[in-house]
Amino acid sequence: MSVPSVEASWARIDTWLRRHAPVSHALLRPPASPSDIEAAERTLGVRFHPDLVDSLRCHDGVELERGAPVLAHFGPLSRVSDIVGSTTFLRDIRADMSADETSDQDDEDDYDDEDDHELDAWWHKDWLLITLGIGRQSSDGLFLTCHAGANWGRPGRYFDEDSPSFTPWPSLRHVLADYADALENGSPFNGLLPLPHEGILLWEEERTTLPDPVSPLALAAAAGEPEPQPEPEPAPNPEGALKGARLIMIRRRNFPPPPPPPIQPDVVFAEHLTPAELLRRLGAIPDTVRPRSRGRAQESAASPWAAYRPMARAGSVGGWAYATQEGGAAQFTRPEVLRRASAGTRAVALTRRGPEVQVTVTEDGVPLPEAGRHVLSPREAGAYRWPGSTATYARFLTELEAEFGITYRPADDTETELTSALLLPPLEHIDGTAEQVVDQVRQFDLAALVERTPPARLRAATAAQLARLAAETRLDVYDEVRDALARIDRDEPVDIAPDGPLDLRIRTLEAEVWAARESLRGQHGTRNDHGPVTEADLSVWTMRAQAARALREFVETPVPAAASTILHHRMSLHWRTELAADLERER
Repeated sequence: MSVPSVEASWARIDTWLRRHAPVSHALLRPPASPSDIEAAERTLGVRFHPDLVDSLRCHDGVELERGAPVLAHFGPLSRVSDIVGSTTFLRDIRADMSADETSDQDDEDDYDDEDDHELDAWWHKDWLLITLGIGRQSSDGLFLTCHAGANWGRPGRYFDEDSPSFTPWPSLRHVLADYADALENGSPFNGLLPLPHEGILLWEEERTTLPDPVSPLALAAAAGEPEPQPEPEPAPNPEGALKGARLIMIRRRNFPPPPPPPIQPDVVFAEHLTPAELLRRLGAIPDTVRPRSRGRAQESAASPWAAYRPMARAGSVGGWAYATQEGGAAQFTRPEVLRRASAGTRAVALTRRGPEVQVTVTEDGVPLPEAGRHVLSPREAGAYRWPGSTATYARFLTELEAEFGITYRPADDTETELTSALLLPPLEHIDGTAEQVVDQVRQFDLAALVERTPPARLRAATAAQLARLAAETRLDVYDEVRDALARIDRDEPVDIAPDGPLDLRIRTLEAEVWAARESLRGQHGTRNDHGPVTEADLSVWTMRAQAARALREFVETPVPAAASTILHHRMSLHWRTELAADLERER
């Protein structure tokens, strides 16, 4: 099947825009003159590919105003002057880069026309940036290679924070033909769907979700915690097993075994609390509470049963309860964790991460920066990668004893079975006083809506949008969420108190997201695409957690700030029309 000419595709695009998005069509510029194109070729020393010339002779890019048509993620088409400016700018940056940042192959005049050969450059001298990217800058966009050879006229994607790559389209002619098809058929173009709204062409992502995602936490519960294995007994030596054996002496050089790694866990101390109370404040999951030695806790934390949730053991020293983290993502530097641990008392956390050792002091939820310590140890030679931080940790323990009376030695409780549990970490704090309003949400003027809409009507319409988001993501399958949405609809307060039903539900969703992401990542950071949890499952849990965050914002922040989050995460392509209906309903 032959591909339509550039002129034929532009005729189809013009017709569709005139009918469905006249505001966007009006922002297409008139044709570029042949003299302007020839002048650009002389300036850049490059012969433009015929597809690019034909496109510029239909429209010399767009006017960079709101509503200008864009090539989906690639942004608006460049004018001739934009092509010259962007290409010159990128060439100048390339020239300023040091020799080791550019490819030697890029300086050669002759290429073997292999993709990876031409792409082995930060910016090739014969590439032309023909769109201005989403940010309408020369930092990303669609380029066209005008280098003679097999790739002559082939489009590629350029982004200054990643390596360039060729697109699936073999030519700009194919790009414009697919663009016209997408407009006429309502089909995806570069992963986005065309959506005309109030005379403007918009591009929206088509998002779907599985109704019943695989739950990593359910899989973990089914797996169960591994039981400790008994020490194997030595094999008996049969009588006469050594009869006739010969003794052979082998001289070898004996090396002393390496010393065991130091026991220096992340630890948090809370004054006048019991170990059980400290574990509760840290988010202990009741069904997982039991005595464990350090080795047992670490073994359980590394098993499928833990589902990548943090594990902590708790004990007491003097008048302080303490908890050590034995597995999972680091918790004791998080403000939310220390705020809960220190409620009505003092909490002191000692943490070590590679070269970094830190002491954090919090009193009744308020951090005391002047009482803290932070050391970044240099890399040193020795048995450990960071012997400086090892020594600093030991020194900080001594200082905690002198300053707070905390007498703790990590090695002393290694074999002791302390109360321990998996944690469901507290939620990230949301600043309920900040007006975090985004002026534009998915090319929608939220600031103007807030300005012209009475607060009560805006709140009711935003609540309706929140209910739609909960239905789309199936967040409303949970009783706690349905109850909260019903209370919001009746304009009644919603309680998200720590450890309350809604708080626990949202925290569980966050744990599902983390477990799904980590299970896909697999061991050693390699991807695991063959496990029971898929990318589609992760997408569902992420969307539900995002919707839950939007619910929290609606309850805890001003309505305009919550509206920006809710609208950003709406899944329906027609959310703008639905929002208009919700606003009209509340008149």
